[in-house]
Amino acid sequence: MTGHGGAEVVDYIEDMPLPQPGAGEARLRIKAAALNRLDLWVRAGWRGLQLDFPHVICADGAGLVDAVGAGVSSVSVGDRVCINPTIVPPDDPALSTGLENQTRIAILGEHHSGTAAEYIVLPQRNLLKMPPDFDFGAAAAVGLVGVTAWHSLITRGGLRAGETVLIVGAGGGVNSISIQIAKLASARVIVVGSNAEKCQRAAAIGADVTINRAEEPQWGRAVSKITGGRGVDVVVDNVGAATLKQSMRACRIGGRILIVGGTSGYGFELNLAQLFARQIALIGSTMGPHRDYVAFMQQVFAGRIQPVIGARLPLKEARQAQVLLEENAAFGKIVLEL
Repeated sequence: MTGHGGAEVVDYIEDMPLPQPGAGEARLRIKAAALNRLDLWVRAGWRGLQLDFPHVICADGAGLVDAVGAGVSSVSVGDRVCINPTIVPPDDPALSTGLENQTRIAILGEHHSGTAAEYIVLPQRNLLKMPPDFDFGAAAAVGLVGVTAWHSLITRGGLRAGETVLIVGAGGGVNSISIQIAKLASARVIVVGSNAEKCQRAAAIGADVTINRAEEPQWGRAVSKITGGRGVDVVVDNVGAATLKQSMRACRIGGRILIVGGTSGYGFELNLAQLFARQIALIGSTMGPHRDYVAFMQQVFAGRIQPVIGARLPLKEARQAQVLLEENAAFGKIVLEL
């Protein structure tokens, strides 16, 4: 990124300096990087966001260890690794608690230089070894969305076998992974999609029931009918202002709503009577600790969760990749390959 603005600020630069690893760090030769909606927000900018331009985009990536600094013991030159995108200061006490996402974190591609580059230097704690035959693009596609979905559903949401989960939205990266995590946990999954095609694709990756909101704009009422008036145990809502009212309608008495984003806006008029009378828990969740990243990626490596990739483009077409993301033209993640 050469500045804030539209897609035209995403440029391909061939003379960036080669980064050098310090103590406890490793340098990676990136083989694949992946986009998230976060990249669009960073590109637009917000008050208080101060970046050094040019700013390298993307939070997710995978590649080969190219060099290591002093004291690095967990990886070696030549290792195939994928990247946990959450950066935590090395002196932060939260590193000893296992809840390091609940502290002063930075995310690659946001406040920290990202993965869409030939080389990147990272702390060794951010790297996880991959199986020898696992696809770099697949590993890169699920980092941020995977740790976010696993932490919200499993760690924060406490999802249990036999529960019913409603996922608001079918095509986003977090949602496509949340469907698979919920099925892995032996839950029943209902998905609200924006059109018939996205509903079909959600069904193909595990959704038990889909609701096309183009045909059922009052989908909260439809969920109530599907569940015999009871409502669902858990709602995953990363849309926010435009959907939270219906999400609360769809939730059972004593149910949980996991809020992992707000793509439609952050302001919402909350009916407190509905909240306390129906004993609904609103649970905010963002990113996840390294142990959740490892737990999720082990399921991916074992083939129990399939990365959903909507497009693969060369690094030189990063600008076009952002256009595809902005226009919601790809179901699943957009990967840049080097």
